[in-house]
Amino acid sequence: MSESAISPDFARMPALRDVVELTKPVTWFPPMWAFMCGVVSSGVSIADNWVFLLAGVALTGPIVCGTSQVINDYCDRYVDAINEPNRPIPSGRVPGRWPVWIALAGSALSLAVAAALGPWVLLATCAALFFGWAYSSPPFRFKRSGWLGPLVCALSYESLSWFTGASVMLGGLPSGTVLAILLLYGFGAHGIMTLNDFKAVTGDRATGLRSLPVVMGIRPAALFACLVMALAQFSVIAILVRQEFNLSAVIVGAFLAIQIALMVRLVSNPAKFAPWYNATGVLLYVFGMLAAALGLGGYI
Repeated sequence: MSESAISPDFARMPALRDVVELTKPVTWFPPMWAFMCGVVSSGVSIADNWVFLLAGVALTGPIVCGTSQVINDYCDRYVDAINEPNRPIPSGRVPGRWPVWIALAGSALSLAVAAALGPWVLLATCAALFFGWAYSSPPFRFKRSGWLGPLVCALSYESLSWFTGASVMLGGLPSGTVLAILLLYGFGAHGIMTLNDFKAVTGDRATGLRSLPVVMGIRPAALFACLVMALAQFSVIAILVRQEFNLSAVIVGAFLAIQIALMVRLVSNPAKFAPWYNATGVLLYVFGMLAAALGLGGYI
């Protein structure tokens, strides 16, 4: 790691492209998708509220999610110096305490935008920022736990973003049915986050991170992840049927049936097929989210 990456160097401002890289734009999509599901589930006209829509997309994606990525990279800067030395911080392209100031500025901007969008959005944003800081930094550092780490990520990426989308459009608290479904999809995403840990089992063991594949073993962790994802979606289907959103329930059920077939292959060799399942089964999971949202919003 270059000296500038760990010293209190404020003499050189980082380039904008390096700051953007630090926020990991590829990670913005999941919360933005969940936000759009929240928007759709509200049933409120999008055309009449497009300013709120754009502000909310910016809030959940580049601002809040981007801020959390900066925090995570700064807290992992010494590990990244070994594993990913070309990342913006260990390479010295974003030197010294600049990441801290960027994260603090991102947090302040998040709160300002959220406050303008309403009290419920502000509350959700406060929770997301707390999770973002507590996930990576002491004293909580939830990422060290295979149970709490994935849960914090899943609730932030899915549930809080969905809640934000619905609250932005409604200007208030979503219905109990919407709240139940967004929480179920958040809990189900715990399984998705667990699958993401398969790629780092060796590194997690070496650095003391107690991910579920490390704690439970690879195949039991894969079975647990599949169970969590499936149970969450079965529960969503049950709620949709009870509320007479029957077409949505059928679509979510069809997506789940295909996922279960894919899960059989996944658990046969989790280490090999986890990336494949992320590109297939997880895609069906998020499509199911949209199908549920379309029913809740009265579109189907």
